Amino acid sequence: MPPKKNLSSTQTAPAAAASTTSATPTPHNASPSDPLSILGGILNTYSQSTPQRTKLIDAFLGFLVVTGVLQFAYCVVAGNYPFNAFLAGFCATVGQFVLTASLRMQSDPANKSEFASVSPERAFADFVFCSVILHLFCTNFIN
Repeated sequence: MPPKKNLSSTQTAPAAAASTTSATPTPHNASPSDPLSILGGILNTYSQSTPQRTKLIDAFLGFLVVTGVLQFAYCVVAGNYPFNAFLAGFCATVGQFVLTASLRMQSDPANKSEFASVSPERAFADFVFCSVILHLFCTNFIN
């Protein structure tokens, strides 16, 4: 007959082993797929390798997004009595965002091969000209 096993000793050994392995703390940023470390890497790379001109354009794009969201939220909360004024303001914001995104693409040094015939100065002149036309149209639309 085989000897009987002591159940109390077999139950405590795995529990003791499990408690020693789980007691070792793991650092929070050790995982390469941690969202905070990924975001930190993106921001670090962006701040080091992006030219100042492109950062300024990105800040203006962020401002336009915030302005558009605030205009839409105001329209939802307070009403849209002068609806043409809301449409003119919102269209001006969206149109300016599109023009600024186009300026960013044309003036980015990484896209120099696609826009070889357009200098950054020419892209900015086109941006200013189209912005004036956009805002004249929106001012006319307000009535």
